[in-house]
Amino acid sequence: MESLADLQRAFFDGLYTNRISVAVGSMVVAVVILVIAWRAGWFAAARRHPGWSGILIAIVLAVGLPLTWYLASPIWVRTELLEPEPAAEVVAVASPSPASPVAGAPSPSASAVPPASATPQPTPFAPRAIAAGEFHGTDDFHFGRGTARIVETAPRTYTLRLTDFSVRNGPDLYVYLSPDANDYDDGALELGKLKATDGAFGYDLPPGTDPADFASAIIWCKQFSHLFAVAPLGDI
Repeated sequence: MESLADLQRAFFDGLYTNRISVAVGSMVVAVVILVIAWRAGWFAAARRHPGWSGILIAIVLAVGLPLTWYLASPIWVRTELLEPEPAAEVVAVASPSPASPVAGAPSPSASAVPPASATPQPTPFAPRAIAAGEFHGTDDFHFGRGTARIVETAPRTYTLRLTDFSVRNGPDLYVYLSPDANDYDDGALELGKLKATDGAFGYDLPPGTDPADFASAIIWCKQFSHLFAVAPLGDI
């Protein structure tokens, strides 16, 4: 039996997927309502009560205009962000402690003492990508492209890096790591709101996260439970 969350996701996913049909159907219904209102004399009644008519129109506009902007503006609004590549942290290598002199053993001569320059120095940790994949959209409208990489910037410290990235804009978009290679999953890890529709940027994974638990990076619309783009991750 499907849970309420699954039913809600299926409803909003279907609503967004069929948004053009829904929009056309809504306009047809609106025209039918206007015809009925005209034949029933509602417009004449509205002219007799201009105050109440104005309040009703104001309420409709107050709700309809922000909702229309919220749903439609992402189609033409684009943003770009370019963040530098993640820097590695310096991991110190322990220097060997000098051996304690043995009783009665001759002291080493001054010439045998290594110069200070020979003391081992901290060794920098080089960032390395441990998994990567290419983004693709979920249909002709929801395009996605670019590369997703999980980069280890320090021992057991990871960042999801998106490069040469571009995706169809939409309402309420977030970046996730998903256990499913092709879709959102209930075990998906939310990394944050999508920073931009284009560019190169990253998201730090929470401490203790094991990248091996995830099979894809996805762009997910939380409001309508709809997948915009996915990048299946493979080992490097």
